[in-house]
Amino acid sequence: MREPALIQMLADGRRLHLHDGPIDLIVHADGDTAFVDRAYRAAAVRFVTILHELCGELPVLRARVGHEKPHGAVARSMFAAVTPYCPDRFITPMAAVAGAVAEAVLAAMTQAAELERAYVNNGGDIAIHLAPGRSYTVGMVERPEAVSLFGSVEIPAESAVRGIATSGWRGRSFSLGIADAVTILAKTAAEADAAATMVANEVDLAGHPAIRRVPACEIAPDSDLGDLPVTRAVGLLSPHDIARALDDGSRYAESLCAGRRIHSAALCLQGDVRTVTITDRPGRSPLPPSNTLPQFPSRSLWHA
Repeated sequence: MREPALIQMLADGRRLHLHDGPIDLIVHADGDTAFVDRAYRAAAVRFVTILHELCGELPVLRARVGHEKPHGAVARSMFAAVTPYCPDRFITPMAAVAGAVAEAVLAAMTQAAELERAYVNNGGDIAIHLAPGRSYTVGMVERPEAVSLFGSVEIPAESAVRGIATSGWRGRSFSLGIADAVTILAKTAAEADAAATMVANEVDLAGHPAIRRVPACEIAPDSDLGDLPVTRAVGLLSPHDIARALDDGSRYAESLCAGRRIHSAALCLQGDVRTVTITDRPGRSPLPPSNTLPQFPSRSLWHA
């Protein structure tokens, strides 16, 4: 028998914790107290429906994108976020699941109440809402197991960015590449989630002896990646190798910026950081040059 969903306020009395199976969300909203309470109730009501909704379509969601389309609202968002990458590269809708879930819960909140700002954080894949004049400052995590930040980004309300996602071989999901972390800013959380997966896969050194890979199905028999080799360990790399891997990832991120699939990317590998952003809007980039990325005390998410 499956455990019931967990719905509770955290000890700070300001954030809501929602947990159900593999889904674990931290939710926060600012605004009138009555509106925030209404938004949290709406988040809980929507949340308890999501896992059942997704489980009913798992065969389609775990398969490479094809002609069969899913039916649920979250599943459709996942499918739409990954479709632009097909058929050139391998990807399944599961690459966007965390971002799409965060979006769905945030949408329920903003439909239920007028909020000044709000976020839904699904393990580092974040959907945000900002009323005019408001902003968020978000920390970018380098190593989830050590919870260290390699920089921050401020997102103002006038920005088109409403989704942030991070992927890499050290994260909770499998990666085909060797990036410690790739953080993506995009229009939606589902789009950011899919793009983070794809850019992280491109930060790679094929056949390098310092990299250990294992077929995904040997670790998780039901993985959507099947027998594709996923990264399990990366030894110390030379500066030349680090630069070569980041060059490949940066070029791919630049192509996504040029195609308006993402707004910005920050790529981190063994302490070296590259940033890429849309360049035809002077003064509007939310990411500073890599050599000016500020450092913050260790936290998994820092917001102000």
